[in-house]
Amino acid sequence: MKRVLIHSLIFSPDGVSTAYLYNDIALKLQERGYEVVVLTTTPHFNIVPEQVAQQPMRWKVWGFYKVSKFHGMTVLHVPQKKFKSTLLRLLGFIYWHIVSFFIGLTVKHVDLILSPSPPLTVGWMNLGLAKLKGCRVIYNVQEIYPDILKMKEGLPLKFLRWMERKVYNGSDAVTTIDKVFYDTIVPRFEDKSKLHIIPNFVDTGLYHKVESESLRSLSGLRSSNGESLFPNTDSIKLLYAGNIGHAQSWEPLIELAEKTRELNVEYIVIGEGAKRGYVEEEIQKRGLDKLHLLPYQPRELMPTILSYSDASFIFMAPENDGDGFPSKVYTIMACERPLLVSSGENTPIVNFLKDKGCAKLITEKNFDKKVDEMVEWLRNVTKDELSQMGKKGLAEIQAKYTKEKVTDMYVDLVDELV
Repeated sequence: MKRVLIHSLIFSPDGVSTAYLYNDIALKLQERGYEVVVLTTTPHFNIVPEQVAQQPMRWKVWGFYKVSKFHGMTVLHVPQKKFKSTLLRLLGFIYWHIVSFFIGLTVKHVDLILSPSPPLTVGWMNLGLAKLKGCRVIYNVQEIYPDILKMKEGLPLKFLRWMERKVYNGSDAVTTIDKVFYDTIVPRFEDKSKLHIIPNFVDTGLYHKVESESLRSLSGLRSSNGESLFPNTDSIKLLYAGNIGHAQSWEPLIELAEKTRELNVEYIVIGEGAKRGYVEEEIQKRGLDKLHLLPYQPRELMPTILSYSDASFIFMAPENDGDGFPSKVYTIMACERPLLVSSGENTPIVNFLKDKGCAKLITEKNFDKKVDEMVEWLRNVTKDELSQMGKKGLAEIQAKYTKEKVTDMYVDLVDELV
């Protein structure tokens, strides 16, 4: 039996999108006859107690790594924490690289190593592991490094660009998620045939529209002061669920909530992250009682929450909007919900959505003009129009982006190489 080592910063039971993505790729590899071993971290991005309880970890070598089982696969976890201190995060990052490299050396009879970015350094590390093990390597570009870092010219940037070229040209195959990413990085390859487009995907068994009678399950969810978190009102509800961080722009949301006070529109933001404090401050300072800020909700509840909303919004930060693609786009479409998106022209999210009829795309650069364009759209759009847009998005997902179709593409590539 051929053995694949998945070497990823994130994997089950961590509760973030990259973990769920690679969980499903691992399961498809196993289904197609491969033995899969995973080398990762302990949960630290989004710890979901229920998932941790279902996949208990035990020390294998105390202080160095733990081991768990995921559907029969061996998962090796190097301890990590989400430190607030930048220095501690950096030290933890270095620790993970060193320890995971030596643990990787102990995994025997590996035929192929598969790893996603970020970080770029894991791809570089795997070239060394592959050389020592005599195996093949696939590197999956989810975000383009070092471009996404927006670093000034200098030795650190030159070093990262050198590392990027080594990873791309030293790997046996590189995959990326869309044509924009492909066009950006293909000039950096000596052998362009190594680069493949494999999109991300969605588990349509989990993410699907929940009918209205089932939405009553949300009515019992209440805040600490007893108010319903998801009240049954006739307003148009716009949702964001995910990391409240620097990849998105939050100033347009605050201004939009300010300018639509008189409209029957509410905004729901679910998650945690570096910018949550800013959003919370602005809500209190401006008295934005139609902008609701909630903590992370369980993954299994998200299809119901998405179905409760009328649309989702994603406002990409202009400085990063060409370097990443939010995987939540697929889950929103699978739940038959449209999107309100603010991003630049020719960015991955805009290029993906522009011909699908399931999103209102705002590409205006001027801050006031783009907010005014959103206000005007919300003033005129109806729930029926939003529903029709959502149906178009679902049709696109079912045709091209289901878990079954895309994970087969990954395994077909592995088959070619090994």
